[in-house]
Amino acid sequence: MERKMFDRLVLWKNSDNRMPLVLYGARQVGKTYTALSFGKEFYKNTVYINLEDSQEVAGIFERDLDPERIIKELSAKSGQTILEGDTLIIFDEIQACERALTSLKYFCENAPEYHMIAAGSLLGVAVNREKYSFPVGKVDMLTLYPLDFEEFLWALGKQDLAKIIRNSFETSEPLSLHDTAMDLYRTYLVTGGMPRAVLEYIEKQDFNFVLAAQKNINDAYIADMAKYATPVETTKIMAAFNSIPAQLAKDNRKFQYKVIKSGARAYEYETSLEWLRASGVIIKCHKVKEGHLPLTAYADNSSFKVYMTDTGLLCSKFDIPANAVLIDVPGFIGFKGALAENYVCSALTGNGIKPFYWESRGKAEVDFVIQDKDGNIVPVEVKSAENVKSKSLVQFIKQYHPPYSIRISAKNFGFENSIKSVPLYAVFCI
Repeated sequence: MERKMFDRLVLWKNSDNRMPLVLYGARQVGKTYTALSFGKEFYKNTVYINLEDSQEVAGIFERDLDPERIIKELSAKSGQTILEGDTLIIFDEIQACERALTSLKYFCENAPEYHMIAAGSLLGVAVNREKYSFPVGKVDMLTLYPLDFEEFLWALGKQDLAKIIRNSFETSEPLSLHDTAMDLYRTYLVTGGMPRAVLEYIEKQDFNFVLAAQKNINDAYIADMAKYATPVETTKIMAAFNSIPAQLAKDNRKFQYKVIKSGARAYEYETSLEWLRASGVIIKCHKVKEGHLPLTAYADNSSFKVYMTDTGLLCSKFDIPANAVLIDVPGFIGFKGALAENYVCSALTGNGIKPFYWESRGKAEVDFVIQDKDGNIVPVEVKSAENVKSKSLVQFIKQYHPPYSIRISAKNFGFENSIKSVPLYAVFCI
């Protein structure tokens, strides 16, 4: 599958200031496949080392952290000659070997000519634990997210549709294939962007197979919890994770600890939520008190919403049937807005945009507030259908006078009254 990450990896490879690369991302999001595919296309050879599977390889890092010695022993172990600049070295599941993670500092300082990518499904969790020495300032860092809707279209062989969506976004001219794109958007909500689930959809065109793949991924997350957390921590992480649909189903989607358990307090579950965030399972979207630049300066860390990184995993984890998303099923209308919000949050995050939300004394709330590439503070309103009336957006505009606003909905492209209308399927263009 074609991934946008390839372009960023090429920039990394060709950078004069290149350092060892740490590739973050949730389990089964495609980190290993992407790194191996990149190595095959852009290097003479690739040396792949899984540090979770081989204690013998892990032992190479125990003696000392001299890069030249490590390279010689890795070359002997892999049976391949490691060439400066022409060999890609991949350390997978690097969180399983603390010394290998620390060695990246010495490769940066003393042997920058070697090209290295380190990845780990729970690397974000591991480096937050005291025993891990993370090479701060000595590595480049990238995060791989599930396939976005554009990559989903590429996987389906619909590159031309992706191009004309981008063209309509730039011109704000209506898209003639709007209904077709909306149908594919609904399919994407159910399938999500995990590569295995997308592949099952492409090959089988049967959501039962997609669901089975998603269940396996969710089961792997549960297994990770048991492996990297104590039994008490695991219980709390599971409770926080299982509360997400109830959190999203509320009219006010602000995360409330009492939804996890009656009488629950923040101090009891803050670590659990951080575990889920660090492992790439959820996204935390904080409230901003003011719509001014920079948004991070006005963030309220005590008020936030929680979304899942992948809508397909959200649907499968909480038994949302495919038909409820693909067609209008009575009784599901209320949650469709939450699902659309989740999709938009994950799409913005995958595009490198940090989303916040804005609230005014509990009377008005704008779904997302973002900072664009020019430094403009832009309110983003999300509607799952064509009804786009929003008093909250109007109030934000009156108070902060943004140069433009974005309204994401089931309506076609357009631009009126300084509000840019963006169909749900075109969020990847923002």
